[in-house]
Amino acid sequence: MENARGKGKRRGRRIYFDITGAVAHSVGVMRPDLIRIAEVPRLPLPDDPDLRQASQATGLLGPNMVGLTLGYGVYVCHGHGTVRLLSHEFRHVYQYEQAGSIAAFLPVYLQQIVTFGYNNAPMARGAGIQGSPGPRLTGEWFDPSHPSEPGAL
Repeated sequence: MENARGKGKRRGRRIYFDITGAVAHSVGVMRPDLIRIAEVPRLPLPDDPDLRQASQATGLLGPNMVGLTLGYGVYVCHGHGTVRLLSHEFRHVYQYEQAGSIAAFLPVYLQQIVTFGYNNAPMARGAGIQGSPGPRLTGEWFDPSHPSEPGAL
């Protein structure tokens, strides 16, 4: 997953400060200009078999998950780019910023998921897992001056 985060910083599409920048700002993100979003057919899974199994068993990366944030890189499954989902993922960006790094954030977040389950983990709840989906966003949430390969992060 760390490798996926690095790819996101290099190849994901930069958001521009319209609705998505405003959403990121509204949930406390200090540097929305660093966020990169990639639409993907499915979320990436860890390469390590044990970590993959654990992430699926805890609900972190189950079949119903449609968004994943790794630092400033945000993966969104095709057709699921809603204001509600981006707000949730951007709140995780805020949590990463507050923790100072992925290395500081992830152990705490993963322990909460193991202890409480995804739906009850304090950091997941703090990112706003409840609520209606809101309007779908389309291609205009990408900055066309920073193209990338479709689905690449």
